[in-house]
Amino acid sequence: MRYSSPAVRLPIALVGGLLLWLSFPDHDIEIAAVGGVALIGLALWDVRARVGALIGLVAGLACFLPTLSWSGIFVGKVPWFALAITESLYVAVMAAVLAWVQAPLIRRGHRLPAALLIPVMWVLQEYVRGSWPYGGFPWARLAFSQSDSPLARWAAIGGAPLVTFVVALLAVPIVLLVLTRRPPVVALALAVAAALGSIMVPVPTGGESTARIGMVQGNVPRAGLDFNAQRRQVLDNHVKGTLELAKGESDPDLVIWPENASDIDPIRNPDAAAQVQRAVRAVDAPLIVGAILNEPLPEVSNASLLYRPGGGPPERYVKQHPVPFAEYVPHRDFYRLFSSKVDLVRAGFAKGDHPVAFEVQGKEGRFTAIPTICFEVAYDGLMRDAVRHAEEQGDPSLLVVQTNNATFGYSAESTQQYAISRVRAIEHGRSVAHVSTVGVSGFINPDGTTTPTTELFTAAQPVDDVVLRSGLTVSDRLGPWVEWTSGGLLLLAVGWRLLRRPTGRLEGHPESSRNEEATTGA
Repeated sequence: MRYSSPAVRLPIALVGGLLLWLSFPDHDIEIAAVGGVALIGLALWDVRARVGALIGLVAGLACFLPTLSWSGIFVGKVPWFALAITESLYVAVMAAVLAWVQAPLIRRGHRLPAALLIPVMWVLQEYVRGSWPYGGFPWARLAFSQSDSPLARWAAIGGAPLVTFVVALLAVPIVLLVLTRRPPVVALALAVAAALGSIMVPVPTGGESTARIGMVQGNVPRAGLDFNAQRRQVLDNHVKGTLELAKGESDPDLVIWPENASDIDPIRNPDAAAQVQRAVRAVDAPLIVGAILNEPLPEVSNASLLYRPGGGPPERYVKQHPVPFAEYVPHRDFYRLFSSKVDLVRAGFAKGDHPVAFEVQGKEGRFTAIPTICFEVAYDGLMRDAVRHAEEQGDPSLLVVQTNNATFGYSAESTQQYAISRVRAIEHGRSVAHVSTVGVSGFINPDGTTTPTTELFTAAQPVDDVVLRSGLTVSDRLGPWVEWTSGGLLLLAVGWRLLRRPTGRLEGHPESSRNEEATTGA
């Protein structure tokens, strides 16, 4: 490549990372994700691995610093920068590995296979980033920028990883066109097939029945880390919202409160229990309550509790993936060296050990509600296991996402999370009831389309007739096949890299393929 100097490549990577940021809510320029991957791919073309790592780090920082800025609104810049830098390191490692495995392919003029490693590596980078350490942080994935794009329909076949693969695949012909100055026919055909094929991926719009679902966005006294300093006020807000909902003629089959609606343990506190029962009596319908339970001591539990009319102990689901540094602090003494904010998490949250599907008797028949709490919606395997578990019960179902966005203020965190729920609706062929303490809340159809969402920090009680469906999508049945396939392709590339015959040229050096560029096509 002629722009072999890092002084030229780094700005290209920087712009690429910024384009990735612009593809996510609240900017929602979905096509920018393709351009971002293309620019990063061009910046990485025919470089040494260590230069690739630097390029990847710059691209990652350009993307994650603005995209994850909500993480530092109330806790300061150090945790925000630490999270953004950590996420960027995954992109740096991806870039280094990509540059290393591309090198022999580029030297021998095999541009198309080299370029096709870009989507392969992007899938694997997101997989590792969403898995390790402490369970990973699978936010700001390419797939989650496409909730309004037809490309999101690929989620029904291969989940979020396949959507990421397709987005990155669309960048491949752009990379080859810039390199060769002529249309890369094969790569272009693959990209066109992926783009047009998304329209033909079947996604359901109807179901076996419907249920009238009510959600209560109660709001909080104030935004910030002390949003629940007035815990009783937050509980009262949700009781009040439920009473308002009951005054209408909605006659719901199920009412849902968000995460942290009752941070006063309603099982152990008689006053909180009485208020919850007051709400249940008002709507005369089952009520799912997001609550904090003072168990198992010395830990606490982030739980979804299902209360039924007529009293009795609630059924429960306990969050299976507590958020590190927010709901528990691993290696507290070590991380305290960097920020005293870790001590804001006084009691760690216990980890639930199984999915749950709440059975509800609706007017059109029995159905199940699958509870998911907050960031759990971003984890592929957890969501897939929950849907498979519900399917075993045989009834149509809907996904319930309970969240609390009060600690992120008026930021894009809430809309980024809502976009993830929209991709999950397509991936699992289920409607989603997404409810937050402060917004945004809304109903999502199985095809990913959505009702109007609520405003931030505004009390609301949306009600809708929600489509209920059973059955498993191709993605549910096949599981992580995209990640396994990508891993296999990477192993083949590594094998080629290790078994190639020496050519006497410097591996991965920009000059190594300069002459071939003039004579070899893609």
